[in-house]
Amino acid sequence: MDQSKNTGDKLGFWSIVFLAINSIIGSGIFLTPGSVVSQAGSKALIVYFIAALFASVLAISFSAAAKYVTKSGASYAYSKAAFGNNMGFYVGILRYFSASVAWGVMAVGVIKSTISIFGGNPDNFLNVTIGFLILMLLVTVINLFGQKFVKFVMNMATVGKLAALILIIVAGVVLLITTGATHSLSSVDQITQNGHKIVPALTTTGFVMAVVSAFYAFTGFESVASGSEDMQEPEKNLPKAIPLAILVIAAIYIGVVAVAMVLDPKSLMTTKQVVAISAIFKNEVLRDIILVGALISMLGINVASSFNAPRILEAMAREHQLSATLTKRTKNNFPIKTFFISEALAVLVPLSFQFNMTNLITLSAMVRFLGFIIVPLAVICFYYGKNKQPILPAPKNVVTDIFVPILSIVLVIFLLVKYNWQAQFGIIENGQVVGVNWYAIIMMIFGFVILPLFMFWFSRKERNEQQ
Repeated sequence: MDQSKNTGDKLGFWSIVFLAINSIIGSGIFLTPGSVVSQAGSKALIVYFIAALFASVLAISFSAAAKYVTKSGASYAYSKAAFGNNMGFYVGILRYFSASVAWGVMAVGVIKSTISIFGGNPDNFLNVTIGFLILMLLVTVINLFGQKFVKFVMNMATVGKLAALILIIVAGVVLLITTGATHSLSSVDQITQNGHKIVPALTTTGFVMAVVSAFYAFTGFESVASGSEDMQEPEKNLPKAIPLAILVIAAIYIGVVAVAMVLDPKSLMTTKQVVAISAIFKNEVLRDIILVGALISMLGINVASSFNAPRILEAMAREHQLSATLTKRTKNNFPIKTFFISEALAVLVPLSFQFNMTNLITLSAMVRFLGFIIVPLAVICFYYGKNKQPILPAPKNVVTDIFVPILSIVLVIFLLVKYNWQAQFGIIENGQVVGVNWYAIIMMIFGFVILPLFMFWFSRKERNEQQ
C-alpha cells in the first residue's frame, strides 16, 4: 500500500496556508526592514505594498497551474506537463538543486544569527560548522518522526512567528499611545547620522531597487506546491491557500514596518543588532520575546525547506525520470532517500563555500526567476490546450490563466532588467565593484549546465524505459 495516500497524514487547507506562511516568512522581516527603509524612506510602506502585489500576481499564476496539475514538484510538474519530458527534467534538476542549496543557506542563516544574538562570533568557521550540523540533525529527527509530526512542528512554528510579529505591532501601537510619540512617516527622510541624511534622494532606480529588495521577503510561495501529493485536494486548496497566505503576510509586514517607522526609525536603520526589528524597543523582556520569535521563524522555514526539497526529487522519480528507489518511504510516511540526498547537498555545498552567503544565494535566486517565467507560460499552454502531457479538466478563466500570467512575465522581465547583476557577480568593496566573483559564476555554470547534463546522462536508463 502506498502510504502517501493516507489521507490522515496529508495537509489540509489551513495546514497548507501555514506551510505557505512558513515558507515565505523567514528571517527577512526580522532582519532586513531597515535596509528597505534606508532605501525608500517615507515611501517604504508603498514599496512593501507594491512588492506584495508583485508576489500576489506571481502566486496567482502558480495557483492557476496547481488546478491543472496536482502532482508534486511544483514548477517541475507544471513545465513537464506543458513542455514535455526534457524541459521538465531540466527545470526539475535546477529547482531541486536550488531548493537544497536554499535549505542550506537558511540553516547557515539560523546559526549565524543565533551565535550573534548570544554574543558569539558568527564568522568563526568551527562554531558555525558545529551549530550547522546540530541544526541539521535536529531537522532530521523532526522529519524521522513522520509527516504528522512535521505538520505539527510547521504549524507551531507558524503560530510562533506570527505571534512575535503581531506582538511587535500591538506593543508598538501601545507605546505610541502611551508615550505620545510624534514621528511621522515623512520625517524619516530627514533623519541624519554623522551629519548626513541616511535616506538618499529617491530616484526611479532607487525606488525599483527598494521594491526588488522588499519582493524577496515574499518569495517562497513558489515551493509550496512541491509536495502537493501530500496535500488534501491540492487542485482546490492550493489556489485558495497561497493567495490567502500572501494577503496575511502583506498585512503583517506593512503593520510591522509602519510601527517601526513611527516608533524609532533611526534605530531601525542604524542598529548593529542581528534582529534589526527588535532595536525599536527599549524594554529588554520585549526584545527577548522578539528574538525568540525570530529564532522560531528561522527554525520553521528550515523545517518547511526540509519538507519541500526532497519531494521535488521524489516527484521526478515517481514520473520515472529518476530511479524508482527514490520513492521509498518509511512507515511514518517519511521520504527517506530523497531527504538524505537533499540534506547532503544542503550540508556539503555551504561547507565547500565556507558558509559564504552571497555565493550560495546566487543560484537559488536565478532559478526562482526561471520558474517565474516558465510557470506562467505553462498556464497559458494549459488554457489553450497546447500541453504536451495530460492535465486535469479544470475550469478555465481568462483572467487567472491568460491576463495574470502575461502580467507575471512582464513583471519578472522588468525585475531582471533592474536586477543588480554587478552585486551578484562582482566583488564589492565600499560600494564599488573591485573584481569578479568567480565562485558565483562557477556555481551558476555548475547548476545550470554541468549538473543537469550529468543527471541527464545518469538517468538515461529510466528515461529510455519511460519512452
